[in-house]
Amino acid sequence: MPLLESLPKPSYDLPENPDLPHIIARCAKGDESAMKQLYRHFHGYALSVCLAFSENRDDAVEIMNDGFLKVFKHLNTQREPAALTGWLRRIMVNTAIDHYRRNSNQRLNKPLEKARHQATPDYGEDAVYAQLSADEIMNAVQLLPATYRLVFSLYVIEGYSHKEIAEQLAIAESTSRAHLSEANARLRQLLTSKARNADA
Repeated sequence: MPLLESLPKPSYDLPENPDLPHIIARCAKGDESAMKQLYRHFHGYALSVCLAFSENRDDAVEIMNDGFLKVFKHLNTQREPAALTGWLRRIMVNTAIDHYRRNSNQRLNKPLEKARHQATPDYGEDAVYAQLSADEIMNAVQLLPATYRLVFSLYVIEGYSHKEIAEQLAIAESTSRAHLSEANARLRQLLTSKARNADA
């Protein structure tokens, strides 16, 4: 089974809040106490999105907070509370892309060093990945170079096509595919090594 199809996807269940429509309406009017309530409500969810694009938690928090600034700035454009979660997620993803562009010293089209594909014992991918939690997967994703991590997260976690990634990042579709392939190879090495160490 291909790695990308077998990995468990990270998820986060938002708590129910029947007052959310009222909180959103107050936020749109600039009510700071309501903004704090909205931030607390979506904090865990937004952070889970940003972690997939970040090397560490501090970077994820920075992206998340920048994203929330955009959320509050444009919240008055949201008329349907039910659509807020998806809208907020798109803002967090776009903010992560912006963060990458500002902070990366690498060009997206620049060839990156490829992993050395060393032979490893055949543990059976199905058995190996079935033992891994979404958190363990995300820890491995955070070890990827920034470019590979960005493309991997957009494609695997957010469901972007290579065409959409290419348009977002101003790269060729073939470059997106190459970055995803290398991310896949590196993750396979990381996760297989983890399994080997656990069995030692």
